[in-house]
Amino acid sequence: MRIAVMGTGAVGGYFGAKLAAAGDDVVFIARRRYLPGLRCNGLRIESYNGDLHVRNGLFTDSPADAGVVDLVLFCVKSYDTTEAAAALAPMISKQTAILSLQNGIDNPDKIAGFWGTERTLAGVVYIGAQVSAPGVIQHSSGGKIVLGPISGHPGDTAHKVEQGLSRAAIPCAISAAIEQVQWAKLLWNAPFCAISCLTRSTVREIVESEALTNLALDCMKEVQAAARTRGIDLKTELFDQTLAFSRGLGDFKTSMRQDLEAGKPLEYDALNGFVMRLLERAGEQAPINRVFHGTLSFLDNKLRQEASG
Repeated sequence: MRIAVMGTGAVGGYFGAKLAAAGDDVVFIARRRYLPGLRCNGLRIESYNGDLHVRNGLFTDSPADAGVVDLVLFCVKSYDTTEAAAALAPMISKQTAILSLQNGIDNPDKIAGFWGTERTLAGVVYIGAQVSAPGVIQHSSGGKIVLGPISGHPGDTAHKVEQGLSRAAIPCAISAAIEQVQWAKLLWNAPFCAISCLTRSTVREIVESEALTNLALDCMKEVQAAARTRGIDLKTELFDQTLAFSRGLGDFKTSMRQDLEAGKPLEYDALNGFVMRLLERAGEQAPINRVFHGTLSFLDNKLRQEASG
């Protein structure tokens, strides 16, 4: 397959490198400031499962350089979704599939607004990875993708993408209820990303603190209530499963904390803001997510002002 990675960060870089190692023709689209390092040194994955090094891939900041592809791994941050989706045009043909591997719930719908529901797939990623240096990704755990169509029963597009990922030794599964899977992931992302940024803590420190664990549980209850407004039932047993999963991550830093330390914008609006807005439209309160959203917004703006000053 010919594949484009739209957003060569920890997630896109890791899965793109796996596909390139399996023999697929992969184009890596990255921000311009990262290109000199990628073009000079390639993309390196330092993994407990074995290292990878993509030396001869096409690294660019322009979708036009990629040309038409069979699959787009859409890995940009949620706040860049609309702009990046509009920029896909040079890579799209009737056969092109787009797989969103992003945090949050509504990114696939935004992509489908440009390119249609038939070609757009939602994906949920379970991985521990971070960019440790320009062009270097440290992979510490996981690497699984669950994917599915955003409406209707899984068809040929989902099965073709699943087969392509499996050929590259990427564990993956198709779900006919992908929104349920997305919400279960948000049950983790909404509390852990926010708390890790606001307290500068690792996942281990959160689950080992009674106060922070209780705060995470209170946030999960609001996520559960927000999901209910969309017809999604998140069983309370998922709370314990989410905490058990977190205990296995050790000293992992959430993606939002990684962004904070790198001076990048934060994705709080797609996580805590999304929960807050759904509940308030339904006439319900979201005090935890409202506080998370407000404080992270302040922190985000403050860091941007300091960077520009």
